[in-house]
Amino acid sequence: MIETQLYLISPEEVGGDFPARLERALEAGSGAVTAFQFRVKGAQDQHELADLAAPLQAICAAHDVAFVVNDSVPLAKRLKADGVHLGQGDGDPKEAREELGRDVQIGVTCHASKHMAMDAGEAGADYVAFGAFFDSTTKDKGDAERPTIETIEWWATLFEIPCVAIGGITPENCAPLIEAGADFLAVSGSVWNGDEVKAVEAFAKVISKTKRPTP
Repeated sequence: MIETQLYLISPEEVGGDFPARLERALEAGSGAVTAFQFRVKGAQDQHELADLAAPLQAICAAHDVAFVVNDSVPLAKRLKADGVHLGQGDGDPKEAREELGRDVQIGVTCHASKHMAMDAGEAGADYVAFGAFFDSTTKDKGDAERPTIETIEWWATLFEIPCVAIGGITPENCAPLIEAGADFLAVSGSVWNGDEVKAVEAFAKVISKTKRPTP
């Protein structure tokens, strides 16, 4: 059975020593990380964002880790990224597919909504993301409904499209999400707010010991 994988999401600041931190994180945990999302908010234009992304994209390529751009189809196209992640206000997956082609992975944020997830799947999304499951400093919950373990169980039982769990996930609270059938754990603060190597290794240890449901 394929184990749950880690999907790293960048912090807001990706300059300075961050490329070195990313490389250390990708080398940790015996290949536990399979995707990295470039998620930099703010006023940077595409030239600045492309310059920030370039070294990170190269590191991901060297470690066979998918490089995913958050929110921006134009930036994903410019960088020839492996994927793009769309929030509910970031465009239609069908239009993104037409713009980016068949080989680019398209993910869609679905919050706690089964309806949004089914719509995303029908629109051709390669994965759906549910969250925030726990309190998070990077995933703005606002007044949105919080998904439950049952949300993951429901999706994993009925659909083949992979699902991502996101929001406040740590090595201490991730086991029930794995047991429910989450294909990926999207993590940010729990890795970058401390020692990234120790964090990835801690996640990998829990993943290796926790059984996912049999398909």
